Amino acid sequence: MRTRPLLPWAAWLVWVAALGGALQFDYEAGLIYPYGVGFAKLLVALFAVAAVTVSPWLGARVLPVAAGLAGAASLAVSAALHAGVGGSADSDAAYGLTEPAALLWLLLLVPLRGRRWWVSWAAPAVLWAAIVLRPMAVDVVDISVIIALLFAVGSTAVLGAGVAWRLIRADRRRRAEALRLEQRTEFARDLHDFVAHHVTGIVVQAQGALAVAERRPHLVRPSLERIEQAGAEALTSMRHMVGMLRDANDRAGEPALAPLTGIAEVRSLVEGFSAVGGARARLDMEGTFDGLPVETSITAHRVVMEALTNVRKHAQGCTEVWVRAVRSAGGVTVRVSDNGRPRGGRHGSGGFGLKGLAERVSLIGGRIQAGPTKGGGWAVEATIPAASVPAGAAR
Repeated sequence: MRTRPLLPWAAWLVWVAALGGALQFDYEAGLIYPYGVGFAKLLVALFAVAAVTVSPWLGARVLPVAAGLAGAASLAVSAALHAGVGGSADSDAAYGLTEPAALLWLLLLVPLRGRRWWVSWAAPAVLWAAIVLRPMAVDVVDISVIIALLFAVGSTAVLGAGVAWRLIRADRRRRAEALRLEQRTEFARDLHDFVAHHVTGIVVQAQGALAVAERRPHLVRPSLERIEQAGAEALTSMRHMVGMLRDANDRAGEPALAPLTGIAEVRSLVEGFSAVGGARARLDMEGTFDGLPVETSITAHRVVMEALTNVRKHAQGCTEVWVRAVRSAGGVTVRVSDNGRPRGGRHGSGGFGLKGLAERVSLIGGRIQAGPTKGGGWAVEATIPAASVPAGAAR
């Protein structure tokens, strides 16, 4: 369900390659040279390029420090140019492509990845000042002011992009956490119904055992065995329910109870899908599904329900849907596939249905995959263990 962030890596490779070309251009144009202030510019540029090169592997605390040092070194060179150290009175000595390009990349990353401490707040200001002030380090003339304004606009845009990107990522994490809590609450709601069912059965069987204890004592032992089994199952489910809610922070009100549905209701779910019209759904079930843990049963039902909902919403021209459930020694495998064309690139794009489903399946130690099939349709396949796992062990 997760993809590798290929775009940031591609952008980083392109930027590193561009820095190599800019460094060569600056050297051939005489903007950096191995003596005097030009040598200091070369060292700062090399340090900034090195920071950009290793930036993917720098931590959230090391990256702002490295970026701040690069910006401070650049400001020191600008001060040396302004003071005319080493005979740097030529205005061309203030220009170059490598250093501002490298500092721009660091200016983008620090707001995005830096931790909330003072270096993370100071480093962007230092980088911004280093980029904008360099063109005016020697002379404040029309061309240097224009270049400084262009650098100011570009630096502000890059800084704003980094801050906006950070806010977007924080919002995604918040939504994912809200989704995780919602799935755990919904899971616990189903388990509550299961436990209530077994507790009711225990009470009824205990009352029956008391009623027949004197007249038919040979029936007491089977009743006690059934009570023991129901109690053990109820305790196991209750343990899972507590585990699902262990880190929920919203307990203002109790959730409304919902009917308990499991794999036994998958057939009626598929029949109801076909009855609506449009695509025709077929169900194939292999093996015996009796005695499954309640977590496995209700999760299998939820996988089928979510997959069929995605087919109805996102599969264009779909005529056939195949639902297959297989019981094996390790658990239950549920697969829902169709022959439709995905709308908007893939089924369920832009939503949290499949993400919530993946969270629910992972809570009980299962795994789920979703993606296009060779025939041009879409498939969702979940493997759910038949044995309960300790709460939190699946994560």
